[in-house]
Amino acid sequence: MRFTGKRIFVTGAASGIGEATAQLFRDEGAQVVGVDINERDGVSKCDVSDPDSVTIAVEAAVAELGGIDVLANVAGVNWFSKVEDISLELWNRQLAINLTGPMLVTQAALPHLRQSKGNIVTVGSISGLQGQPYNSSYCATKAGLIMFMKALAVELAVDGIRVNIVCPGGVDTAMSTHALDNIKGKIDFSHFPKMMGVLPGMMPPIKIAEALAHFASEAASTTTGATLVVDNGTLW
Repeated sequence: MRFTGKRIFVTGAASGIGEATAQLFRDEGAQVVGVDINERDGVSKCDVSDPDSVTIAVEAAVAELGGIDVLANVAGVNWFSKVEDISLELWNRQLAINLTGPMLVTQAALPHLRQSKGNIVTVGSISGLQGQPYNSSYCATKAGLIMFMKALAVELAVDGIRVNIVCPGGVDTAMSTHALDNIKGKIDFSHFPKMMGVLPGMMPPIKIAEALAHFASEAASTTTGATLVVDNGTLW
């Protein structure tokens, strides 16, 4: 029960890593508000790319919880595309959700994190640490997100706020399953084994949730600006 009494705000909580993260925090005693573009029971609606939507969601969470101790930035999207086929709409949509979204949510939560001397945990990706074929726009957003969070770790240390990033490899989620659905033309599948880990299979979302929970816990009280790779041994 590492999080008894803690108040936690989780984005992307309707499915995948976000759903597993929200549930893990609840199982360990936290009060959790989960938000997602897809509203459902126990998950409030929030479009992280929309400043007004973010402000409303964070204010509602604070009204319910009385504050925020941990912000978990999990929401994200990924659509593979050959570079010549990347539309400006696809590029901007990935930037808006994967990079601008965490910035907007962090800004909205920051006054409350300052009061609680809380911490921020964020889902990056090994795509932000290595070049991947047909995934250049996603790689760009995740690389930007990693450096944004590292910069915040330095800036917010004076406020007692820790900021850490978990970078997953292949996770068994709907986003991963459908990432290649809209790619056009022939692709060179010989690239893909290079993106797989030395340990077999795709990871269940709970493995990433567990890494996020470690960073959010007192066990990581002296850790900030860290990037933890959880990838079945892809980057070695």
